Parts: sequence; C-alpha cells; structure tokens
Amino acid sequence: MRHVPFFRWVLTAGVVLFACAVGLYATGSGAEDVRQIDLTVLDEKPDGSCTVQWNDPYRHRTRRASYRCDPARPDLLKAPKYDGSSHGWDAGYMVTEGPRRGDLWNLSTDEASSPPEVLLMLGTPLIAVGLVGGNLRALPRVLGVRTRLIRRATNLFEAAGRVAEEYERAVAVVREASRLETLPPDAGNGLGSPLVTALWVLREAGPEQTGETAAAARTLADRLRGSLQAAAPAAGLRTMLRIGPAARSRAMEAVAELRQLLAEAERDNLPERFAQTTVDLFRGQDATDFVALAAGADFARHPAAYRRLLTELTAPAVLPGTAKTPLRGRWWRRRG
Repeated sequence: MRHVPFFRWVLTAGVVLFACAVGLYATGSGAEDVRQIDLTVLDEKPDGSCTVQWNDPYRHRTRRASYRCDPARPDLLKAPKYDGSSHGWDAGYMVTEGPRRGDLWNLSTDEASSPPEVLLMLGTPLIAVGLVGGNLRALPRVLGVRTRLIRRATNLFEAAGRVAEEYERAVAVVREASRLETLPPDAGNGLGSPLVTALWVLREAGPEQTGETAAAARTLADRLRGSLQAAAPAAGLRTMLRIGPAARSRAMEAVAELRQLLAEAERDNLPERFAQTTVDLFRGQDATDFVALAAGADFARHPAAYRRLLTELTAPAVLPGTAKTPLRGRWWRRRG
C-alpha cells in the first residue's frame, strides 16, 4: 500500500490560507472603509442589545437597525438621563465604500467575517490538524526504531562470519601444506614442519568443537543476513519516517526474527563460543619458534592423532565444519 501524506497536505493547505490572510492584512485588501457616526439609541436592554437610528447620507433618509451598544458607557449617555426622553446616545461606524455603503459596521460580526479573518479561521485549524495528526501518525514509525537490537544482531553476524572464515582459512592452510609435504614418518621429526604447525593450530582449538562452532556460525550468519537486510530501515529514525507502510511492516517482521535469533544464540551461548574460537584460531598462526617447538613436541607425543586429523581434513567429501561456499565478499565486510 502506497503511503499517502494526508496530514502533510492538510498542513500545507493551512499554511497557504494563513499566508493569504497575512497578505490581505498587509495590503489592506478586504477591509471596508468606515467612519464614525452618532447613533440615537431608541431602545436598549441591560445586556447591550439595542435598536439605533442614524442618518444615511447616501440614501438621504433616517434608518433603523439592531445594534450592539456598549453597556459600560456612562449612564449620562443612556435614557432617560441623556436628554430626558426615552432615547440614549452611542457612537458607531458606517460603511462608506462598496455595496454596503451607508450600513452600520458591527465590530462583533463584520470584523469576524472579513476575508482575512475568514482565512485565518480556516487556516489555523488546518495547521493544528496537520501538525497533531502528522505527529500522531509518525509516532508508530518512531517507536519502530530498534537501533540497539540491530546493532547487536550486526555484531553477532560479524562475529559468526569471522569464526567461519578463520576456520576455513585454517583448514585451507592444512590442505595446502599437505599438497607440498607429508607428515614425517618419525614422530621426532615434526619440528619446523608447516603441515605439523597447521594441524597443531586446529588441535589446540579443538577440531571437533571448532568445526561444530564454525558450522553453527555459518548457519546463523545465513539466517541473520536476510533478516538484517530487511530490518535495516528500523535502524534509523529518518529511514523509518521516509519508507512506506509496507516496507515498515516488513522491517518490523524482520526485527521480530532478529530478536528470536538473538535469543536462540544467547541460549546456546554462541557469542562466547564465537569469541573463544576466534582467539583459539588466531593463536599460533604466527610462524614463531615457540609455535614450531610446541607443534613439534605435541606431534611427537600424539602422531596418530595428527595423521587421523589430516585424513579427516583432506577427505574428498565435505566435512562437518567446512564451508560449501566461501564467505568472502559478504555483507558484513562491505559495512566495515
């Protein structure tokens, strides 16, 4: 469903009407020319409602009309104190231009019905409706922002990608070294052998546990990738306000999936396992004398374990813990 900016148009219409009213005030358009005249009050009620009489110079006759007198004017201007009769006196304004020339100009009605005031009365409510309605409509989008959740999911996705890549790299090093050399037949001749050192790195990390962790990392990364891409708009307020309802709904569904994946990862202790496995795989990758000595000494004690591990890693079948497809060029790399 396409987003319709209804309240934006309402606000725009209100601002236009308000600007027109200001323009009319500035130019004096819509205002009637009036002049002050004397009014004879024929009848007056306590609330100020009265009947007045005045001389119309344009029609050359005396006219009468209902009027709103000033009830707070001095008593000397009211009957019978004014002239001893039933008449009183008040001041008023008569229109001197236009089709209403000669009529009384009533402040309470004519001022409110002039074009600038009409535009103001129409424009002000529209502005209020546009502002309030637009903010209320934007409130669900603002509440849909999940920056912290998406940041946590992104960090977990990157950690899973690093684990899978480092494990693949360690396995690739073993396979490459196995093509260049074989394991020494004598258990005491493993010192300085690149193949023995590469196998030692995996043995120190725990090959079975590391392979399982790498497989879990690839599975989790694949599940997180699509959800992160769909939930990306929910990471920022500006994006959530700009996208339409359909995209916003998809983003919130993806956020719910990310929340579930994070809960499952926390339950399986995957963040800690990823961190520890990454440290174990990084350990011993530098070709130092200590690593060579440690690898040679371990090979001398467990030559059969090294040969068994080499056989598993170089078997033609896809092994548990090895990737079917490389993770190079993935999304988390591009974000960095």
